[in-house]
Amino acid sequence: MVIRDPVHGDIYLLPGEEEILDSPPVQRLRGIKQNGTGYLVYPGCVHTRFDHSLGVLAAAQKLLDQVARHGHPVTPREARIVRASALVHDISHIPFGHTLEDEAGLFDRHDRRERLDVFLQDGPLAQVLARQGLAEPVTALLTGREHPEVAPWMRAIITSTVDADMLDYLKRDSYFAGLRQQYDERVYHYFHVVDGRLALNLTRHGLLRADARSEIMSLLRMRYFLTERVYLHHAKVAAGAMVARAVERAVLDGWREEDLYHLTDETLLLRLAVGSQPMAAALAQGVRRRRLLKRAYVLSPLGAGRGLRDHLVEQYSGRAGAPRRRQLEEELAAAAGLPPGSVIIHCPQKSMFKEVGVLVILPSGLQPLTGMQEPMASEVRALIHQYEDLWRFYVFAPTEAVEQVAGLCREYFGLPSDYRPR
Repeated sequence: MVIRDPVHGDIYLLPGEEEILDSPPVQRLRGIKQNGTGYLVYPGCVHTRFDHSLGVLAAAQKLLDQVARHGHPVTPREARIVRASALVHDISHIPFGHTLEDEAGLFDRHDRRERLDVFLQDGPLAQVLARQGLAEPVTALLTGREHPEVAPWMRAIITSTVDADMLDYLKRDSYFAGLRQQYDERVYHYFHVVDGRLALNLTRHGLLRADARSEIMSLLRMRYFLTERVYLHHAKVAAGAMVARAVERAVLDGWREEDLYHLTDETLLLRLAVGSQPMAAALAQGVRRRRLLKRAYVLSPLGAGRGLRDHLVEQYSGRAGAPRRRQLEEELAAAAGLPPGSVIIHCPQKSMFKEVGVLVILPSGLQPLTGMQEPMASEVRALIHQYEDLWRFYVFAPTEAVEQVAGLCREYFGLPSDYRPR
């Protein structure tokens, strides 16, 4: 079977892979957008985790071809395990997962063992994988468990830092956002297996390859560019914060994480919008109709300083800070004469730059990217600081109450907002 993909072209499926794709848990991914609420900013960002899973399959096959080309034998069985893992690597995603897990901290991450086990060890997908003799190795590859058929290099193709997942979503997200960002396909040629581990080879004839170094930095800068323009766009963040607050209200009223396992983006918003909780319903309808809250007050590391950032994260971020955050939201809304849920505080954890963990082959041997010498070390450090400076503390409010809420925040925090609308 062949599937036409706008990013990778024709993607060929091996026998049995069509059955994996047709299983209900994988088909559910057609209803979960890859970039969450990003479509409210970039209308073309309606691509899904199903599309992305096919793309990861295509990228994984390119990596398998390259490591074999560079002398590491890849058996048909190993290729089948890696390819199946690519198709189901996002199976445990819930609607707006990164927003609800990484940003709001309502639930644990989607890729933890316990949640993956729900999808891979029971139900229709588990039955398909079991019939094909893939259930145990695929589960082991994705959960990090030991298995005699799963080598570290196989796992790294799907679940490391610079991997098939990243190589697909960079191109796919850029394409559908219309941002015309690309990386050179030659980056695939740098992947080798050394001592059983996947690494990027930045050497040739004993010398550091300047072209390979530049290409890796181009890849990392592209990731930063998309983070700045798409993943952390203020309107996307506002919409995501509204979804998160609606789900938080539902959780306080008895919803469990498991209640989201079989939902799509639209079925989640619909359940919230027609529910009996007025605040959650209003927020969900606001997202569905793009009536988004606006920035009233913003603090950033460049303006407020990293010390204040760390304090705000400690006070208002994640589950530990949720009670204080909710209390302040209610106080600000009441002081502005607004109903509950009209003021939302968004305080994410500090931005992380996980890509520095990638292994590279240098003239001195195998080591993490952070072990690079100048000038690449300086470039990596600069990117890390740029990621840190993307952090924002937001207070969102209805358009008509923005100035009033901004004044209340200035008084409460004792600082002017870094956001100054014209």
